[in-house]
Amino acid sequence: MKLLSEILYKVRLEEVVGSTHMAISSVTFDSRKVKKDSLFIATKGTAVDGHLYIDKAIEGGAIAIICETIPQQKNETVTYVKVVDSSLALGIIACNFYDNPSEKIKLVGITGTNGKTTTVTLLFNLFKSLGYSVGLLSTVQNKINNTVIPSTHTTPDALALNELLCTMVEQGCEYAFMEVSSHAVVQNRIAGINFTGAVFSNITHDHLDYHKTFDEYIKAKKRFFDVLPNTAFALVNKDDRNGIIMFQNTKAQRHTYSLQTVADFKCKILENQLNGLFLNIDNQEVWVKLIGTFNAYNVLSVYATAVLLKQDKLNVLTALSNLNSVEGRFQYIKSPNGVIGIIDYAHTPDALKNVLETIKDIRNGNEQVITLIGCGGDRDSAKRPVMAAIACEYSTKIILTSDNPRTEDPEEILNQMQKGINPTDVKKTLRITDRREAIKTACQLSNAGDIILIAGKGHEKYQEIKGVKYDFDDYEIFKETIKLLGI
Repeated sequence: MKLLSEILYKVRLEEVVGSTHMAISSVTFDSRKVKKDSLFIATKGTAVDGHLYIDKAIEGGAIAIICETIPQQKNETVTYVKVVDSSLALGIIACNFYDNPSEKIKLVGITGTNGKTTTVTLLFNLFKSLGYSVGLLSTVQNKINNTVIPSTHTTPDALALNELLCTMVEQGCEYAFMEVSSHAVVQNRIAGINFTGAVFSNITHDHLDYHKTFDEYIKAKKRFFDVLPNTAFALVNKDDRNGIIMFQNTKAQRHTYSLQTVADFKCKILENQLNGLFLNIDNQEVWVKLIGTFNAYNVLSVYATAVLLKQDKLNVLTALSNLNSVEGRFQYIKSPNGVIGIIDYAHTPDALKNVLETIKDIRNGNEQVITLIGCGGDRDSAKRPVMAAIACEYSTKIILTSDNPRTEDPEEILNQMQKGINPTDVKKTLRITDRREAIKTACQLSNAGDIILIAGKGHEKYQEIKGVKYDFDDYEIFKETIKLLGI
């Protein structure tokens, strides 16, 4: 229980009708979760306006309401608090309600189009191996040391986020690493959160269904850095031409990393093989088990973050050499007959190109590269033909198939992808809507030494069709298929 006046600390109030000296049992923005003596926050979402559910919340036991418009018909036993932006107020209130847990833990946020999950997971595993109690908030899963907590969004809503951070603090976590999506920044899910540091990996064509323009997408990423305090560090990839933009209005201490130019943290790839990378990081040689240039960037950002968190450089490099790759990120499996399968989450043009360029760099040159690719429904459709074109450019054969069509017609998604295929590439293109059948066909077309890239879903354990999630795991289905076919 907390007093409403305490919960409203730092919230910009426009008008208050009623008393703020009342005990609040819980805070929610979902009227279905209201309990006796709750505070209900009426937020305006993309699909639902919480102001329409104020009466329902009061019926459920809410005694205080945060809103952008106070209802004309008021309940005299209820306190109404008018704010300019309910979602912003929600973030600050969530921090207050859970005693500002982000101020009691060293929290680092990673943002960017590609590499967030790999980077936060590597940081989590690195700091665990260094002997610390650590928390993880990622697309794949949330973790508190060895305890797994299911993940539903890249960045949880403000209440769920602060509750998780509060639990991490209670369980003795000294560090926490989290993905920060552009959606989360725009929707104020991280409002009021205190970050020790922020990392920018890269920015490429993605989420334009939500942000509408690339410029708005960049601004969303930049807003994360704009609100950092001067006690925090800002670490950006200098090789991304938009990286330095993140520094423009930040008060944080600025640091850069690079593979191509002068930077605070520098890395050079000495060897790039199917079993790992041999790197020179800040004039120290290290072998890591991750594969590809994009992972060299991820490893370098992890190293730089650890050093900025005052960890010993040699201890960090030693620990990095023992870390394994992240599930669904260039996940490698070899059949008994020598067919190589690579499962990767690549679902943007840049990510797909990175993976295929990595395969090009490490292949012998004689083997086939068979790429299986789809695009998600209800998402940015402009990238669909681009994805198909990239797959054609780098592959011997490509199979267009379903990803997560969601509410869209999968055949129409494939029609849009096919527009990116040149007439000269039609002969090497197959279209198999059923993803399981597509994986089977890719295996049947392969010979010993060939590489099959199954792109787009990575770690996901489901396929979403017409609003229903069906069990589907690319890695497990590939394993079952090569066993069934005896390859």
